[in-house]
Amino acid sequence: MQGAADMDSVSGAAGRSPGRFEWLRRHRRWLFTLVVVTLLAEMAVAMVTTAVEQTPTIDEPVYVGTAVVYVQQHSLRYNPEHPPLGKLIIASGVAFAHPRLDPTFVGDQTELGRHLLYESGNDPGRLMLWARLPVIVLTLLFGLVVLAFARDLVGSGGALVALALYAFSPDIITHGSLATLDVPEAGFLLTSVWLLWRARRRPLRYLPLAGVALGAAVATKMSALPAVPVLMVLAVLSVWHARRTAHGLGTRGTARLLAAGVAAAIGMAVVAVVVVWATYLAVDPRLRWTAPAELPPVHGLRALAVGWLPFPQPYLDGMRVQFGFEDATWGGFLFGRHYLGSLWYYLPAALLVKTPLGMLALWAAGGVVLLAVPRLRPAAPYVLVPTAVLLASAMTGSRNLGVRYALFVPMFLAVAAAGVAAVRWRWAHVVAAGLVLFVAVSSLRTYPYYLPYSNEAFGGPSKTHLRLHDSNVDWGQDLGRLADRLRQRYQGEKIWLVYKGSGVPSSYGIDASDPRKVPADEVHGVLVVSDSSVAKAEGQLAALIDSSKPIDEVGHSITIYRR
Repeated sequence: MQGAADMDSVSGAAGRSPGRFEWLRRHRRWLFTLVVVTLLAEMAVAMVTTAVEQTPTIDEPVYVGTAVVYVQQHSLRYNPEHPPLGKLIIASGVAFAHPRLDPTFVGDQTELGRHLLYESGNDPGRLMLWARLPVIVLTLLFGLVVLAFARDLVGSGGALVALALYAFSPDIITHGSLATLDVPEAGFLLTSVWLLWRARRRPLRYLPLAGVALGAAVATKMSALPAVPVLMVLAVLSVWHARRTAHGLGTRGTARLLAAGVAAAIGMAVVAVVVVWATYLAVDPRLRWTAPAELPPVHGLRALAVGWLPFPQPYLDGMRVQFGFEDATWGGFLFGRHYLGSLWYYLPAALLVKTPLGMLALWAAGGVVLLAVPRLRPAAPYVLVPTAVLLASAMTGSRNLGVRYALFVPMFLAVAAAGVAAVRWRWAHVVAAGLVLFVAVSSLRTYPYYLPYSNEAFGGPSKTHLRLHDSNVDWGQDLGRLADRLRQRYQGEKIWLVYKGSGVPSSYGIDASDPRKVPADEVHGVLVVSDSSVAKAEGQLAALIDSSKPIDEVGHSITIYRR
């Protein structure tokens, strides 16, 4: 199946009109390479530009501070709720910035990030750029995985469709340009599934590599754990296909073939476990660990998982921290409604808002093709089942804070969308090309404000804050832009600020007071409020906003009022 549909439309046309299409036929490989390079270059420019312009988002200082402690102190004491690999990737860039950190510093992980960026004599902009660059590079490499996976399924034409959807995805550009863990986790999972697909032909070569990629995902975020049994089943399926194809399958050989598949799946899982252990030992070869105080208790299946999973104790204690987060009550905001708790349909609804319309159409069409076209049907369990299981797992979470919890969706479904290249309907390729162009235009129009993107049906980036909050629109990324705006337009005026983020306003030259700490009748002048705070405003802040006039906005994430 690999490469079977390589530039079908061009080749077919060349056969009918050799004089007209001979040049394209002879140079199709160069043209394919040129398009790939162009798409990845566009993505790289978008991510680097975003990385340079945005101030630290809420989670980034914690990860960057932890990464520095990993390298300088070889300690696992910070951020135990996430395994080390993603932060080690960030550390590979931070090391080039030569950050200074007081080894005697005492504080929690939030205080650590603030201390590193703003109180240790480091340049926060330079440090954050170096922290983000490894994630940017990794995001581009995952684009090549998308390309290769799709090319294995339907050839070069479909591979370009998949890569275009990946490269123009506002959500992937957003989080691929941040020093966070969501893109690495999703990308490693996709890589593991792609290698499992290749294992259908060469299981001995690709199953160990699939185990390494799966271990990398689990060693980046614990939310990858629900994928482990799914990928183990896919490993059995790959071995079954490889052995049956090569040697045939008789009735008496079924048990032995299943046993071989199960053994291969267990071997892949063992490799994944070894990778997890290796990441912890890379930080501290002596694996010194003191459990955090007041770890939440676990019961039932959770206790069984913590007690039986063959991971290092820091990992297991980190799972308990995550279970504690899941037991907490978080605030959410969806379609103008602020609520406490979680909504099971939050992630599908948020994806509907934040995914380009053409991309949604191609996802749906590609999924149908994978199920309907006989030669592509074997790929459906590899592409669609992990996506469905991971999405179902994420939908049960208590934190309705953003589509970043489902970044695997645009990655896996970009591969599914490549299936449209297998459709033989006369106008299918023209429609697919038009939809890809629609996605590109929608994505480019939001530049450089990718984080608050929403599609045209929901009013575009300027309206996202009316329907979503937190990392969907306002994650603290525009503090630097706000400082520039205040200097340009509001110099000398009294500034009142309610900022949601990890940045320190004074470090950017913002001299502001908190309007919630004084009587309302004393608040006059310019009132600046992060849109996530607007969405959840109550009491005095809500009254202040209601009695003020919106006059400006910054980055589609911060609103400026006159009071």
